[in-house]
Amino acid sequence: MTIRDTNLAGFSNRFDEYTELRLQQNTNVRIALLNGDVATNTKSVNSGVSTRVFKEGVWGFSSLAELDEQSIVSCIEEATRNAQFLARHAARDDVDLPGERASHESDFATTKPRKSQREIIEFLKSLDDHIQSTYPKLHTRAVQLWNLDMEKRLYTSDASSSYSNVTRSLVYIKLVTIDANNQPVELTKPFGGRGQFEDVFDEPEILHEKIAGLHRHLMKKREAVVPDAGTHDVILDSELAGILAHEAIGHTTEADIVREGSVAGEYVGKLVASPLISMVDFASTYDGEVLPVPVYVDDEGVESRDTWLIKEGVLQGFMHNKESAQHFQTEPTGNARAYQFYDEPLIRMRNTAILPGTDKLEDMIKSIDDGYYLMWPSNGQADSTSEFMFGVTLGYEIQDGALGRAITDTTISGVAFDMLKSVTMVGDEMNWGCAGMCGKKQIIPVGMGGPAIKCQIHIGGK
Repeated sequence: MTIRDTNLAGFSNRFDEYTELRLQQNTNVRIALLNGDVATNTKSVNSGVSTRVFKEGVWGFSSLAELDEQSIVSCIEEATRNAQFLARHAARDDVDLPGERASHESDFATTKPRKSQREIIEFLKSLDDHIQSTYPKLHTRAVQLWNLDMEKRLYTSDASSSYSNVTRSLVYIKLVTIDANNQPVELTKPFGGRGQFEDVFDEPEILHEKIAGLHRHLMKKREAVVPDAGTHDVILDSELAGILAHEAIGHTTEADIVREGSVAGEYVGKLVASPLISMVDFASTYDGEVLPVPVYVDDEGVESRDTWLIKEGVLQGFMHNKESAQHFQTEPTGNARAYQFYDEPLIRMRNTAILPGTDKLEDMIKSIDDGYYLMWPSNGQADSTSEFMFGVTLGYEIQDGALGRAITDTTISGVAFDMLKSVTMVGDEMNWGCAGMCGKKQIIPVGMGGPAIKCQIHIGGK
């Protein structure tokens, strides 16, 4: 049984209540080289069927790690029994689901001949050989590939039907050097994006210039100075602005988190940012281009729609699944997503970004007498109050309107809804991150992006 060719509508005669039937297969390939030696070479395939049944305000769920007709029938029956049991003990008669019907098929699999893992390893070894020969004074180098394919077939009792195969291929390059104090200094950067390996990486040479840029930043970071602690005028480049938009604003506007007490619940229709700030969770495309994580129909069978979160500084609304849309008396936005076949759909972001403005990056830098240009993030966290803290792995001083020395690893922190009110300039270039993974209860790929923004923020340092 193949996921794409399976007719799930043929099982609808077994639906007794509102039912969502989903087949899914996730394929992960991970290969890592450390100083030229293969340290990791794995391929995992997780596939199966899941069914979710809604009855009298409660859900019954079941999943099986098989892809055959009997497993589909058994999964439907088990989820139905679970829903009926819960309805007898915990019914919520005031909860109804809005009816939604959508249909779409999208397949981002390559049409080129597939490369074997041996051929991919040869590609990675070629990259490693280039790094070793071009930059022989490095202390450590690591080259890692991560390919992820997510294939889904969905059918619901609303007669929504969808097929999707969303693919992503990433190469992470990590370079490590030693500074004057005999301490390691490192930088890591992912390259690639939506598509399978054959479409994203034609030849190793396409990454040589990007690796050269990574090495230049590393050499400058080798001479880095510690930033001054405190609140400063800064420019957050697109990657940092993107992760802040996702973590500190996006999560607070997911309707399930709003129901749990997110501060955003109090702010709809109110000014929460500078009027220069508009922010959208995009479903599948922006400016005519397909985004890193295109979602056309979500895992509840709802057509995915672009969702305005902030417009000219004013909070517009939230991201919804069917149940939260009923609670807030609005329409679902197509944000229900599940990572594995055995996961239930949750309200999740898709491609979240601040919209570009009109300012040139060079003019933004010139406008700062004493501050910082912060470029690349590491891990961070935010909570439902929009308070955040993120690591910064690459940044530079700005002195008298010009870039200065690199700075050591640091952190930024604050309350996002307050920080966004300090924005005075927004860059005119839109950039999308290719490697986002969100960890809300279950990991899932997301797109993050935006322009650079000028604001005031608290920086850790001396």
